[in-house]
Amino acid sequence: MVEMVEGLTSPMPRPRLGVLLAAGRSERLAGVTGGGSKALIRVGGLTLVERAARTLLAAGVERVAVVVGYQAGPVAAVVDKLAPGRVRAAYAEHWEQGNGASLAAAEPLIGDEALFALSTADHVFGDGAFESLVTAGIPAVLVDRAPDPEAWAEGTRVRLHDERAVAFSKSLGDPSIDCGAFLLPSEVFDAHRRAAARGDSTLAGAVTELAKEQPLAAILLPPGGWWQDVDTAEDLRRARSRLRRSLAKEGDGPVSRYLNRPVSTRLSMALSPLRPHPDLVTVLVCLVGFLAAWLLGAGHALIGGVLVQVASVLDGVDGEVARLQLRAGPGGALLDGVLDRLVDAAIVAGLAVWAIDQGVGPELSVGLAVAATAGSMLSMATKDRIVALRLPSPPEHGLGYLLGGRDGRLLLIAVFAIASRPALALAAVAATSAISLLLRVVLTRFWVARMER
Repeated sequence: MVEMVEGLTSPMPRPRLGVLLAAGRSERLAGVTGGGSKALIRVGGLTLVERAARTLLAAGVERVAVVVGYQAGPVAAVVDKLAPGRVRAAYAEHWEQGNGASLAAAEPLIGDEALFALSTADHVFGDGAFESLVTAGIPAVLVDRAPDPEAWAEGTRVRLHDERAVAFSKSLGDPSIDCGAFLLPSEVFDAHRRAAARGDSTLAGAVTELAKEQPLAAILLPPGGWWQDVDTAEDLRRARSRLRRSLAKEGDGPVSRYLNRPVSTRLSMALSPLRPHPDLVTVLVCLVGFLAAWLLGAGHALIGGVLVQVASVLDGVDGEVARLQLRAGPGGALLDGVLDRLVDAAIVAGLAVWAIDQGVGPELSVGLAVAATAGSMLSMATKDRIVALRLPSPPEHGLGYLLGGRDGRLLLIAVFAIASRPALALAAVAATSAISLLLRVVLTRFWVARMER
């Protein structure tokens, strides 16, 4: 959310350059780092400096300059491998003097950029936290107006006046704190020199001096957005926990939310240090689904049913790994969607073969299989179509209680398969898919009609 206030400059284009401060010593994390740089601590499979750089790139910044100082060699070695041509390291000779001095080292890299994004390597951000900042088009700071007590005690407080940030200091008593992310003009370097001449070489001193001449818009942390400053071992634990919990999706049904995600997100966090490619995970999960389908067709009730639910849990891992690595994209989503539909069809086919082997009439078994396949495919296709056309979306979380979503369908199949009732599994999938499809279409058309009146 952008607080547009009178007196702010006209909006400028999205910044092309991002500056990342990664020069500090991090003494409070020495027990974790062993004396190394905390920028190299891994969270969700990525080092802090890599995660911060990818966050800036994902927000639309074209190039990132990473300012290094303490343990410059090891940090620069990681930085130089991130995205050649887009991410580079810059050494701050006087980094011991504070993060303002580290900022000053980036001045030669700014060139004629009207604005540049600034963040620090030891801050972890949730999805979408940067979007409103980099699109502000004016000097700005990302502000948390409702920080938890621990963050407020450690953070840099922000004094707001007419929704402008006018002062930054840990000694202020104001309730808001900055999130360590800014959109700044090149004038900040002159402001730093003025602040340093008075003995204040901090970043807070530089932006406070800048704010005296140019107001900084207060960009509020978006609803549901989160960030975590990593200064202590407890901060690190909290960052990993918040990152794991953020992998859940708003549209998750009850099966995913309460059964699948608690397992899949922990598995994804455990796999993240190996940094598997999300597409590879997608293919491996697909193979598990096909194995489950073959076992159902062969009448292996227990192991087949269990593997169906395992495939359902693992279905979230590829997307979670992609988000942990900041590599989520339409190509991976397309592959995942296609393979999911193939697995669904194979599992239904396996149930039909099993039902026929149990003595259920071929016509009934095939009819139920066709109904189950059509219902599940159309239900998912309709959901995707609603999103693509940007139509009012039905309450998917509520519809999830009908078990018509993929997580619900696979749970039904697993339960009925373990009970050796393949025909009932087909009937349940056909019924729940059809009901979910009908409600989704009816509710969407109703809301569209109301909007057109």
